[in-house]
Amino acid sequence: MMRWSLLLLGALTCLGPLAASAHGPTPQKVEEKIVLKSSPADVWAVVSDFGGLANWHPGVETAEATGGNKPGAERTLTLKSGGVIVDGLDEYNAEEMSYGYRLSKENIEALPVSFYSATLSVKPGDGGGSEVVWLGRFYRADTSNFPPENLNDQAAVKAMETFFREGLEGLKAKVAAGK
Repeated sequence: MMRWSLLLLGALTCLGPLAASAHGPTPQKVEEKIVLKSSPADVWAVVSDFGGLANWHPGVETAEATGGNKPGAERTLTLKSGGVIVDGLDEYNAEEMSYGYRLSKENIEALPVSFYSATLSVKPGDGGGSEVVWLGRFYRADTSNFPPENLNDQAAVKAMETFFREGLEGLKAKVAAGK
C-alpha cells in the first residue's frame, strides 16, 4: 500500500508542471488614452459613427458598415497595411458617449489576435476639453501553448496598442483641423 502511495505521489509530482504549462493563453488588456482640447461634444461628433472609423484613423483605408449605430451593426475595415477586419457593435450609448464592439471575423494576418472586444468612450477633461479612452481585451492569435513570436501575447499587445494609439493620434489631428 505504501509503495502504491509513493508511486502515485511521484507521478503527480512529475505531471504537475505539465498541467501548469498546459493552460493555454490568458486574456490581455490594452488601454490607450488621449487628452484633447476640444469639447466632448465636438470629439463625439467625430467618433460617434461606428462605421466612420476610416474618417479619422490613419491606418484604415475604408470602412463599410451596415446597421448604423444600433447593436448588431457590423463594419468591415480594410487596413492600409493590408487585410480586412470585421467588427460587430454590441452596445451604443450616445448619452454617455461610448460604444462597445467585438471582432466578428478573425484575420490574424491583419491583426495577430484571435478575438477582441473593445470600448471607445469620450469623457469630459480639464478646462472644457476631453479625454478619449480606447480599451480592448483580447487573446493572442495562436492559442496553443507555444505560439510563434509573431502570434504570441507580446505581438498581440503591440498590435492592439499600435492600432489604438495611431487611431487616437489620427483623431487628435482630425479634431484639431476642425473637420
